[in-house]
Amino acid sequence: MTLKVAVQMDPIARINVRGDSTFALLLEAQKRGHALSYYTPEQLSLNGRDVVAPVQPLQVRDDTSSHFTLGDAKRTSLASFDVILLRQDPPFDLAYITTTHLLERIHPNTLVVNNPASVRDAPEKVFVMEFPDLMPPTLISRDKDEINLFREEHGDVVFKPLYGHGGAAVFRIARQDMNFGSLFDLFSTTFREPWVIQRFLPEVKDGDKRIILIDGEFAGAINRVPAQDDLRSNMVRGGAAQATDLTAREREICERVGPSLKQKGLLFVGLDVIGGNLTEINVTSPTGIRAIARVGGPDIAAKTWDVIEAKRA
Repeated sequence: MTLKVAVQMDPIARINVRGDSTFALLLEAQKRGHALSYYTPEQLSLNGRDVVAPVQPLQVRDDTSSHFTLGDAKRTSLASFDVILLRQDPPFDLAYITTTHLLERIHPNTLVVNNPASVRDAPEKVFVMEFPDLMPPTLISRDKDEINLFREEHGDVVFKPLYGHGGAAVFRIARQDMNFGSLFDLFSTTFREPWVIQRFLPEVKDGDKRIILIDGEFAGAINRVPAQDDLRSNMVRGGAAQATDLTAREREICERVGPSLKQKGLLFVGLDVIGGNLTEINVTSPTGIRAIARVGGPDIAAKTWDVIEAKRA
């Protein structure tokens, strides 16, 4: 089977090929003989009923000094592709949401991975609240009185933006913390939407596990351990990757969440779990493929394309 595949992603010249999951997916697609094309989100247009973009033929190489070659751009209807990989990074803002509205018009005749309507309707820090019994106590609010009630009940908390990404603007606030007023003012002026306030989990020092589910099934995992002087375990923030196995609790989390992901067409998803507590369900552009492979884990890119090819067949 040869598929016509287009990838909607951030500028490919700027990616870190050693850690980029989108690049891993492209390498595997090319290995299987699929025809690759590329465009960036701001090039997407809706002309009447036709979703178009100036796409460029793409070749990729696992070479940090020269990892891609692009052909000439040609205005093309995206409905002519078999598969679109929706893989630009957050922020999950109105620009991102608009691309999901446009791509929804061609899905599922053209298979968009992940389903654009479900990406729009399942923001990672909101969708996860459908499973409160799997989570640490969590509040989504910007109301100071409500936040203070939550802090009084749960003690140390973590503050983070509702639509943040990559560990940016994540803070730990103690029960009696002189920085709380200043942080509240800073968040109030910086973010218009509510924030996530979550009970602090001391187990984060042992790692924040990224678990990949493909079409609702467990595919692989990696433990990300934060630097000694940092709260955040994201590898872009200095977290160290470690091989890992799933605990019984983590398998329970996968079994509970997986069917909902499959039903929503969220084919490639990353769960974040700290100390047996589900903290996020990442659906926009999850990472972890190359890190898992580097520590001897399974080939998740191959598993992903097995599922895509089966759906297209």
